[in-house]
Amino acid sequence: MRDHPEADSLIATAHALAEAARAATLRHFRSAALSVQDKGQGGFDPVTAADREAEAAMRAVLAERRPRDGILGEEMDDVAGETGLTWVLDPIDGTRGFMSGTPTWGVLIAVSDAQGPLYGVIDQPHIGERFEGGLGRAELTGPGGARALCTRPPRPLDRAILFSTYPEVGSPAESAAFAALSDRVQLTRYGLDCYAYALVALGQVDLVVEAGLHPYDIHAPIAVIQAAGGIVTDWRGGPAHGGGRVIAAANPEVHAAALDILSAAAG
Repeated sequence: MRDHPEADSLIATAHALAEAARAATLRHFRSAALSVQDKGQGGFDPVTAADREAEAAMRAVLAERRPRDGILGEEMDDVAGETGLTWVLDPIDGTRGFMSGTPTWGVLIAVSDAQGPLYGVIDQPHIGERFEGGLGRAELTGPGGARALCTRPPRPLDRAILFSTYPEVGSPAESAAFAALSDRVQLTRYGLDCYAYALVALGQVDLVVEAGLHPYDIHAPIAVIQAAGGIVTDWRGGPAHGGGRVIAAANPEVHAAALDILSAAAG
């Protein structure tokens, strides 16, 4: 686990960002007045006023607290920084869930350097759960109080629980590779977006496998899961913070077993 001399400032700023995004998103969640637009980037790609307002609110916090850091966000232009640190923001990961009223979307916040994420937050505003990891932290806080995050210990692949957002995982070749893995696990479930990654960190789920991700989709989950004892890589075992094909695993053993199947089937 990496450290940083400004760890306290970074953690405090991340929580301030999460609070700002909570207020912005909850104003719109399950509102009859919510309007949805289609960004039209390869099929239905929705965005709402809540996405844009939440990112704007977080950027306002950064302008006040850490104006020299860079910003990479889903809805607005990138900001070049001067410090070597970049805030990677997804104001609503799971906009389809948000517009449907399901409490499985989340706000993703990470602070990263050239090596990848240092610290991340997965925040679910509606149910009030916040998962944080990195810079010495690995904790869930929520209505039930606070508890340490710890991933599930090894168990055979045929007893593993696997999640992905969509049954169609990327390209036909990627979907076939996922299907080969799904055939080997005990249970496959879909549709939780970033909350599935939080469940890996909480010790409830063994694997999350996806393809076609952007950096803002995965930086925060990487930080949270790694802090909890898990592992996140691409489908060849390399760094995942660039997005693309991603496997998040509770432990190295289940990661290796899943990776063997994915890498052989996907090429």
